[in-house]
Amino acid sequence: MRHIMIIDMSIYRRRILHIVVLLIPLSVACLVPSFSFITFASSSSNEPMVSLQEIIDQSSPGTSIVLESGTYQGPVIINKKLSIRGDGSVTLLNNTQQSAIAIHSNGVTLQGINIQHNADGESTAIEVTADEVTLEQLRIHTRGYGIKLREANRGIIQNNDIKWFIPKGAEAGKRGNGIDLYNSHDNQIEYNEISYLRDGIYLENSHNTVVNGNKLFHLRYGIHCMFIDGSHVTDNEGEYNMTGAMVMGVTNVVVSGNSFRKQSGNVHAQGILLYDVHRSSIERNVVEGNRVGIYMEQSSENQLMDNAVLRNFIGIQLKDAESNRIHSNAFIANVIEAEAVDSKDNEIKGNYWDSFQGLDLDHDGTSDIPYALNPFYQNLISRNSAYQLFFQSPGMTFLSDMFTGGREHWSADSSPLMKWNVTTPMETAQKDGTAMVTGWMLLFISIIIIIYMGVLRS
Repeated sequence: MRHIMIIDMSIYRRRILHIVVLLIPLSVACLVPSFSFITFASSSSNEPMVSLQEIIDQSSPGTSIVLESGTYQGPVIINKKLSIRGDGSVTLLNNTQQSAIAIHSNGVTLQGINIQHNADGESTAIEVTADEVTLEQLRIHTRGYGIKLREANRGIIQNNDIKWFIPKGAEAGKRGNGIDLYNSHDNQIEYNEISYLRDGIYLENSHNTVVNGNKLFHLRYGIHCMFIDGSHVTDNEGEYNMTGAMVMGVTNVVVSGNSFRKQSGNVHAQGILLYDVHRSSIERNVVEGNRVGIYMEQSSENQLMDNAVLRNFIGIQLKDAESNRIHSNAFIANVIEAEAVDSKDNEIKGNYWDSFQGLDLDHDGTSDIPYALNPFYQNLISRNSAYQLFFQSPGMTFLSDMFTGGREHWSADSSPLMKWNVTTPMETAQKDGTAMVTGWMLLFISIIIIIYMGVLRS
């Protein structure tokens, strides 16, 4: 006799649901033992707004203030060590020309607050003139500046969202900057999103700064750096700006792992602009769909390696650039791959140029014929800048191909690659890791669905 086993699928479903619940990671609250905690409630919609300044004045140094949901009145001045936290539903409203929040004491923390700053001009939502200040998970809408640091060191600015008050408002040049540092050193600016302001992140005379993982859209310059020796600009993403990153007057700076795309709406648009840059490293960046991918002027002793320069009108332009090392980059689908004027003693070799047809007689993977960088377009616009208006014209490309005068003096890649691996080792590792995680997740979800929908049979 055949025995038939009857399985109660509801039991399996309950067990599976229990397993799924147990797999959800638990969030652990951060423990800050040096602060005492006080909770303050805002006014109701029928009462006047509570002044956040009064709450601050009533608090002792070292207090952690937890604000309940609602709208609070600004501006405020913080001149004692405090932690002020909201849960994302707290709004500080400021209608004055003063800074919405001015921080003058070391060790202050602001977290989880929405700041609506209605003043324009040089006015700023948050002004910091103290050290070791933490600003995180803030949402700032401003008609002026977002965050200013003045002689403020060792601060952390992370996971903030900073926007111009009205996206279609004043011209970009008349707006304030998102995050603006002057004479402020050893700060970390990470994982912020900034849009519709003048410059996303502006750094001047601020050394050893980390600018990492930020997203920058619809700005004049996504990142604007001047005199920031020893700093790192890494893994940032910029789109639809006039220039992705403008780096000027620096030494020993790392610009690595960034992605700057679609900067082409202006005749001066570039993915990365390097001016007066020395002994710095520009590596593993992606510059795609810009007017000029990488522009370098009056710069020396830099290393440009493993960059992907894709679908720009001009891939790379060099002017008065000397003694730089340009190796192992990929120049793909650019209208004009490269140009160089008055640039000597640069070591250019081992790059891939998809428009170049080389000849590899010894089968070592590099061409035995060098690839010369035609300076036609640069020479033309230096004589008459109006020709920039025709930078995407097919005629420009034709004339450039016809120009061969003084070829013996052109900069050249001495041993261009015959083939290019589409991804760098870093990108390959990221994609492999992402694919593996995605595969395991899909497998796990598939098993849950199959069992839960009753496909299991006996």
